[in-house]
Amino acid sequence: MNPPFATLPDDGTPLRAIVVGAGGMGRAWLRTVEESPLVELAGIVDLDLPAAADAAASLGRPDLPVGAGTAQLASDVGAQAVINVTIPAAHHPVTAEALAAGLPVLGEKPVASTVAQGLSLAAAAELHGQLFMVSQSRRYNKHLFSAKRWSSALGSIGIVSAEFFKAPRFGGFRDAMDHPLLLDMAIHQFDMARFLLDADPVSVFCEEYNPSWSWYRGDAGSTAIFEMTGGERFVFTGSWCSPGQETSWNASWRISGEHGTVLWDGDNEPVSSVPTGTAPSEDPGQEIAGSLRDFVAALRTGTTPMGRVHQNIMSLAMVEAAILSASTGARVSVDALLEDSYQQAMVAERDPGVLEVLKSWTSVRSALAGDSVVL
Repeated sequence: MNPPFATLPDDGTPLRAIVVGAGGMGRAWLRTVEESPLVELAGIVDLDLPAAADAAASLGRPDLPVGAGTAQLASDVGAQAVINVTIPAAHHPVTAEALAAGLPVLGEKPVASTVAQGLSLAAAAELHGQLFMVSQSRRYNKHLFSAKRWSSALGSIGIVSAEFFKAPRFGGFRDAMDHPLLLDMAIHQFDMARFLLDADPVSVFCEEYNPSWSWYRGDAGSTAIFEMTGGERFVFTGSWCSPGQETSWNASWRISGEHGTVLWDGDNEPVSSVPTGTAPSEDPGQEIAGSLRDFVAALRTGTTPMGRVHQNIMSLAMVEAAILSASTGARVSVDALLEDSYQQAMVAERDPGVLEVLKSWTSVRSALAGDSVVL
């Protein structure tokens, strides 16, 4: 069976890619691309051309092509792929432009600003037959893979819990956000829970709160209880204003099953109450370098990577559903949220071809679970 996206021949040469976004995260990606033998950095796109030129100079490549238009620069330099590291509000237009130009895209999380925009991009990827993969970089952690492997010895899983307690003083936009923890951070733990359980969300009840000492305008604390498709519960409790005895940025995890428990502190090798043998876990690579490696492998081999847009949308749906629950004080059905998002996507879509793909879906969940287009 052919993959649901176009592949590129594995001819032994690096993948030529441009990076869109020359901010702080963009520069981290630029360094990662430069260090990878699998990818050749062909150019940098940013609306702020001096910033793009400065980023090129910081790499020791002052003559690297820069531009303000994604499709144009990609065409000028013969790029084969786009790495989208723009702000979330720009994820949809930049990715849509690249896909329409026949270019696969590796994008920073979240998939887009809203689930509705994410559905539009999933349909665009289908229409153009291109891979759009979202980099959920914290999945690429060998200890997380070990925790998943060890949990297979626990029998049926009942509860997975993640505790996240940090006290970063970012300043800037995070301090002014309405939902700083849920919007900017919790998507990592929500996505990691989906990975550990091989399950998707069914519903959620969530409360947000803000301690009196918080330096954030919006609620910096949250507790969310998700029902998952296998009947498991995933419980997330976190705060971004909890100094002292802080957890890992990956959170602290407990996987509780029929025969025992796996604990993972987020930084070191997990421990299990059930003997697991000595077989090594798969090494997925580390964070964004792992995402990049997975993206290139998918394009070369046709294997579906973690984070393909159709799969990844459910992680953003967990965030939106949790925020809606916290705002309304009610349990939220994820299917209801997906249907509302689908209707919003249909109304907002301006590309006739993308709209036709959206109309062809019999249900959102089935469209995201399957491969609607096979090349």
